[in-house]
Amino acid sequence: MFKVRTYNQISAKGLDRFPRENYEIASEFSQPDAILLRSQKLHEEIIAESVKAVARAGAGVNNIPVAEYTKRGIVVFNTPGANANAVKELVASALFLASRDIFGGMNYVQGLTAITDDAEMSKLLEKQKKQFAGCEVAGKTLGVVGLGAIGALVANMALELGMNVAGYDPAISVEAAWRLSRRVQKVENLQSLLACSDFISLHVPAMEATRHLINAEALRCVRPSAILLNFAREEVVDLAAITAALDEKRLAKYVTDFPVPTLLGRKDVLCMPHIGASTEEAEENCAMMAADQLMDYLENGNIRNSVNFPNTKMARNGGYRITFCNENVPKVLGHVLSLLADRDMNVIDMVNQSRDGIAYNIIDVATQPTNDLLKAIADVEGVVAVRSV
Repeated sequence: MFKVRTYNQISAKGLDRFPRENYEIASEFSQPDAILLRSQKLHEEIIAESVKAVARAGAGVNNIPVAEYTKRGIVVFNTPGANANAVKELVASALFLASRDIFGGMNYVQGLTAITDDAEMSKLLEKQKKQFAGCEVAGKTLGVVGLGAIGALVANMALELGMNVAGYDPAISVEAAWRLSRRVQKVENLQSLLACSDFISLHVPAMEATRHLINAEALRCVRPSAILLNFAREEVVDLAAITAALDEKRLAKYVTDFPVPTLLGRKDVLCMPHIGASTEEAEENCAMMAADQLMDYLENGNIRNSVNFPNTKMARNGGYRITFCNENVPKVLGHVLSLLADRDMNVIDMVNQSRDGIAYNIIDVATQPTNDLLKAIADVEGVVAVRSV
């Protein structure tokens, strides 16, 4: 019986994925096997030694101390792409809201409460509507920075709206490339994309390499009429540089899902309350995907969509399964295989994968491993965690 501790409001469709004959789900377990959460910050939480995996029902994992968990052998999962359509649709709305002063126009109408005559209101609006005019997005160029699950959807959507699309992503995966329309113009560097774009939409993860990706130097390449959309993460822009560019009319408008007090009250900024993934469908998709990944890991040792461990999968072909992770250094796997050989344990199948400083192994053996064997593997220098699955 596996115990999964939940934080936050997890979609019932996700929780229903866990068969109750094998799983207990609660928010109060002191010794859970796994944790399923959304936005709960775990940096200050004391996590029990029993925890083997943490699954984030969402893409970003900045609320999880990933490096610390890696040292403990805890696999951290996220759900890339599960909320991609929700974010894409919000970006579509942002394009329209930014290209025409729809928000200002609606607020203006709501303020006309002193007028009671229909004809008078109609005449006034006919006179004043020009102040809310804007441009159409069709025919304009959208620059998409980051062509992953969300960026690819945004790029393809913009093409359907009649826009020209330029894309930049130095680390685009083969899978992402297949999702992307051939009509998206790939540019060689960020500066070229910024210089040719009427609208710029950011879709990169928050990491050290992308911190303040849009900074004062980058903004010098932007057209004064350009509109910047940030539905990625707050950290990917240098906010001081953004406000300076707006003040100096070197950037026309900034639209973001990450509001801060300094942005409020500006007519050239549109702030949304971090609602990119806040749809019923996105929350369900993220929860179901996270639950499935947790179950496959707990039951089979398979890893998919981990942010700190390599993707590793091996079909069950009989026997008994041992999994272990280790520091990515020489001879560790050889020492473990020697332990198996010394006990006359036949290896049926195995897979070994590595990622940065960590390696992960799945080994199927013909006879059931004993606790003494598991302890011996755990004692091998470099081994971080081991278990029988």
